[in-house]
Amino acid sequence: MARSEPTPQRLSPVVTPQAASLTEIERKILDFMVQYLRANTYQPSIREIGRRFGIKSTKTVSEHLHALSEKGFLERDSSRSRGVRILGVDLGPGAVSVPCFNEVPEDPSSLTATQGIERLSIDRRLGGEDGSFFVRARSGDLAVLGVEEGDLVLFSPTTAQSAEDGAVVLARTGGRTVFHRVRKNGRGLVLESLGPAAERVLVEDADQIVLLGRVAGFYRKVDEAGPPAPTRH
Repeated sequence: MARSEPTPQRLSPVVTPQAASLTEIERKILDFMVQYLRANTYQPSIREIGRRFGIKSTKTVSEHLHALSEKGFLERDSSRSRGVRILGVDLGPGAVSVPCFNEVPEDPSSLTATQGIERLSIDRRLGGEDGSFFVRARSGDLAVLGVEEGDLVLFSPTTAQSAEDGAVVLARTGGRTVFHRVRKNGRGLVLESLGPAAERVLVEDADQIVLLGRVAGFYRKVDEAGPPAPTRH
């Protein structure tokens, strides 16, 4: 694995532990406001938020914004029509918000969940693809790549058809989600285990497997005081 030493990028949590208390509509409104602000440099109006989510009552939208404010995600200025400031989010144009899981997602649908999911903000060039996500590594998960327990492993979206030969992927087969290295031959896709035995499974029908993502890199905190240093794979 080739390692580079770019300028360390600070991972900024965009969801506090209070995120578990957000309702689904509150989460969606907050995400919409973040994306709208990044695209337009100003906040959406209450009516625009209402139209986006089919909420006809401006009072109902205001109540959702009040709830987000009470939970520490917004700061409101009632004297201004768009007087809302989002807290705890890096809104620079080069930043992107990526979900982070403490355990390997077993169900692909969990990758699009909105409630109670921690999110991290990183440089768009390092994880800007839609569908990217982080997983906190457990001991031995990806030791072959030099990954240690607690490292943040970044996954980019991929498919059985587009996965490159030699890529390390998170594949769901036979009801289990496991790390494999992809090998390709004329007969189909070969999934090679990362253990010492390097056991291989030939998959002739790509529809038999679901690839949740490929390992794109990992982040390690070099000390308790400093930011994590990106390591690319």
